[in-house]
Amino acid sequence: MPDISGHAVHAVTVGAGAPAVMVHCALARHDRLLPLAEAIGGHVTLFDMPGHGKSADWDGKTEYQGLVADAAAALCDGPTHLIGHSFGATAMLRLAVTRPDLVSRLTLIEPVYFAAAKGTAEHDQHAKAFRPFVMAMLAGDEARAAEVFNSLWGATPWEDVPQRLRTYLTKRIHLIVAGAAAIEEDADGITSSERLEALDIPVTLIRGADSQPVISAIHQRLVERIPQARDHVVAGAAHMLPLTHMEEVAQIIRAADQGTA
Repeated sequence: MPDISGHAVHAVTVGAGAPAVMVHCALARHDRLLPLAEAIGGHVTLFDMPGHGKSADWDGKTEYQGLVADAAAALCDGPTHLIGHSFGATAMLRLAVTRPDLVSRLTLIEPVYFAAAKGTAEHDQHAKAFRPFVMAMLAGDEARAAEVFNSLWGATPWEDVPQRLRTYLTKRIHLIVAGAAAIEEDADGITSSERLEALDIPVTLIRGADSQPVISAIHQRLVERIPQARDHVVAGAAHMLPLTHMEEVAQIIRAADQGTA
């Protein structure tokens, strides 16, 4: 396990070929993306973000998105294909902007960089829908917060989520707050036009057609600002498309790697 700012990070590698590093969404684990990693081919390293899976707990102090980006950087083997989903995708975008020497190409699956969509009606809708989560956390009701978060971004209705998984999600719901400032405010300007226009790599954006409208607004802003970005939409899919529509996502990534998408 690499040690990143005092956090032991659990990582596994599958396959052979060109190097890639893949990171999951918040509240998940690396193993949820193993089928996708195997489907796209290559030498893919997956890791559990701090506080998730088999990685050490977050220390409650280190800036969280930067910590995840640093973990990905430590696992890069020269110029590497970075692949991320949701919050994991925001950390991969941050790494690509701050350490372009480590990145050969970038695949972002529904990056929740809400700051990029500020000023749009879709962002206003997102803020309103997320308010019950904020209120639950302020009230110290983490179980309710986990239920609200799952209703917005999960693939399975809360009543159908097994109790063991409900406990896992609730125990880690504070990590949503840990990463919130980076994706809601973007104090470092990662999604600014100036920084994104400097990205000189192919960028593949993938989203579900049935995802929350704010995702479409985020993708639109990123496509406008990143010179080599291309947006792909998977019909019938929502936010958890790497799990629910794995084959379609893998096909897009393989085609982009081959320069045919």
